[in-house]
Amino acid sequence: MKHLLWRSALTMVLTVWLCGAPAGAQQAAEEADPKASTNTPEASTSDTEIEKEAKEILTRWASALAKAPRFSVTVETGYDTVQPSGQKVEFGSTRKFTFLRPNQMRLDIENRDGSHRGFRFDGKTIGVFDVEEKVHATAEKPGTFEEAVNNTPNTLFALSELSFYYAKESGKREYYLAAAVYAFAFLFPDGAGVPPDPIDPRLRAACDLYSRGLTQGLLADDGEEVEVKAGVFPLPFGSLTVTFNDSQLHWASDRRLTDFVPAADLEIGGLNNRYRRPGIGAPLAASTVLLHSASHVNDFVAPKVKVPVNLFLRITQPRQGLASGQLRGELELRADTDADFVRVDDRDLPLEFDPTAALAYQLSESTLWTRELWGFFLGDLLRVEQATNLAALSPYRPGRIPVIFVHGTASSAARWADIYNDLWGDPRIRDNFQAWFFTYDTGNPIVYSAARLRQALRAVARQFDPEGKDPAMQRMVLMGHSQGGLLVKMMAIETGTKLWDTVSAVPLDQLKLSAQSRDMLQESLFVEPLPFVRRVIFMCTPHRGSYQAGGRIVHWVARFIKLPGDVLKAGTDILQGNADKLKLARTGLPTSIDNMTPSNRFIQTLATIPVAPGVAAHSIIAVQGDGPVEAGTDGVVKYESAHIDGVESEIVVNSGHSAQSNPGTVEEVRRILLRQATEVCTETGVACKRPFRVNDENTGADTRTQAQ
Repeated sequence: MKHLLWRSALTMVLTVWLCGAPAGAQQAAEEADPKASTNTPEASTSDTEIEKEAKEILTRWASALAKAPRFSVTVETGYDTVQPSGQKVEFGSTRKFTFLRPNQMRLDIENRDGSHRGFRFDGKTIGVFDVEEKVHATAEKPGTFEEAVNNTPNTLFALSELSFYYAKESGKREYYLAAAVYAFAFLFPDGAGVPPDPIDPRLRAACDLYSRGLTQGLLADDGEEVEVKAGVFPLPFGSLTVTFNDSQLHWASDRRLTDFVPAADLEIGGLNNRYRRPGIGAPLAASTVLLHSASHVNDFVAPKVKVPVNLFLRITQPRQGLASGQLRGELELRADTDADFVRVDDRDLPLEFDPTAALAYQLSESTLWTRELWGFFLGDLLRVEQATNLAALSPYRPGRIPVIFVHGTASSAARWADIYNDLWGDPRIRDNFQAWFFTYDTGNPIVYSAARLRQALRAVARQFDPEGKDPAMQRMVLMGHSQGGLLVKMMAIETGTKLWDTVSAVPLDQLKLSAQSRDMLQESLFVEPLPFVRRVIFMCTPHRGSYQAGGRIVHWVARFIKLPGDVLKAGTDILQGNADKLKLARTGLPTSIDNMTPSNRFIQTLATIPVAPGVAAHSIIAVQGDGPVEAGTDGVVKYESAHIDGVESEIVVNSGHSAQSNPGTVEEVRRILLRQATEVCTETGVACKRPFRVNDENTGADTRTQAQ
């Protein structure tokens, strides 16, 4: 600690006296003086008189030292060390700095043990000496003292800190950019010095000064967004010429990145955890716009997605540029889907991203929250609002296993935010999986919503893997909460005529129907397992119905559900010519609430159909309280309804029905996904991007564990 203290003192003195012009310190000092220019930022009303007086004293001291041709400083240091015996030993030294412009400097260190060593510079050489050891060493270093010390790591780091501090006090963006420039020169000497040691305590601070200085220095006039563009930017001691290739704004198949918001400025609420991936560069959250909407091919990326991106300013020969005052650099923009590292000075360095900030920013502008109840009552809402029910937060990437999230009743994809944030904060998950979210109008008949899910999954597989050559695409994982679990199950079962038999005792081909109605019934009620679905996760799923769905109030509310137009048309078609052949003629077309009523023939029949061979199934069941699990409930679904035989694992979490963000739920899903990645990696050689071990205790059939 003692070395850091005296080095900091020396750095402050050198910065003020020798580097006033390049750092803008002298200019800053003069501007901070109340007697100087009218551009001086006024002290806040909360400043005390003592603080104002201290600032004035410091300002006068800095201004005087910046102009002084000669001065000396004496620093007394001391510290105590307690020996193992308990005895306290005091150490200390006297350090005298003597400066004479333009090229004379001497440091003498006299320790209390009598030893004497030091450092000197005479405009031609730099030397160190030790009187007690009778040794000395010199190195040629012609020029002024400013030239000798301006680009030392200590000076560069101090100048970065001072520039950033003054930028915050004055609001002047050129000082923010100066902080970024000095920090870059400290981190990346570009052949003009040695980069900081990996354990240098200033290393992380320098990365932050660079990131925040770059972000604040490039803010638009409104102070809300970062302007990613080429230009010539003023610095306190010169200028920075920046180039930028606009092609870097292109993202996904047909989108342009726009409206860059500093991720560090976003305050996150509503999510359990915030995940930052530390590294170099400024983390931003970008919006996207379609480039050619008329010819746009559906890429299944959510239209209002916010993309985590990194902005990196690569400065050419920064230390040489500081000496001349004319610096040049290039802005580099990367999305987290495109790169994890950047190469600088023959080193691959991690890029900094803030995916949680981008996710929260997206949710704050989303219409999903207000659409949850509307989607329950209005069966055609999604069809009006969007072309597909399946959406991702990033473009499709071959070799990554798709995980499909399917929400429950009167809910939306936003309910998966916490578990998605936690899982994708794990590089083992992020590097081996890709997430898609299925959204549907939850009041519709379950078989109809399941048919929409099946169509969406087939469309994705057909578009991105038409020949079935991507092993990861052919091994999807589906996860459904509540009603969503029933939709997921219908992707992994073979029903034969069992579901149709709950509707009619007459074969489908004997009914009088239009071709459109017949196709809809065939798709909805005669189900076969999708060949690319290999693992399913049921979360709080009412396999035998929900006792809440059987209540009078719920059924009264369900009367206000408006079914989709094509369902109503098919229902009219069926009933008009076949009423005597149908079992539902008296009750009319069912809603999802009808389907999930425990006494309903549909849910009773679906419960008897097992998951198809070759598909691994897992149950996550929520139970409230401390009573017997078998008699428990999550407030909506009883344990006895959520439990099914034949699953590969079952875990019970202590939670209410909305158990998606429960820590036990998150960890169980993580375990299941890592197991899937391990199997796929072993079988095919994909999903092997990071080595990992799976804590896989729950692998036997009907295994049950309880998580609090």
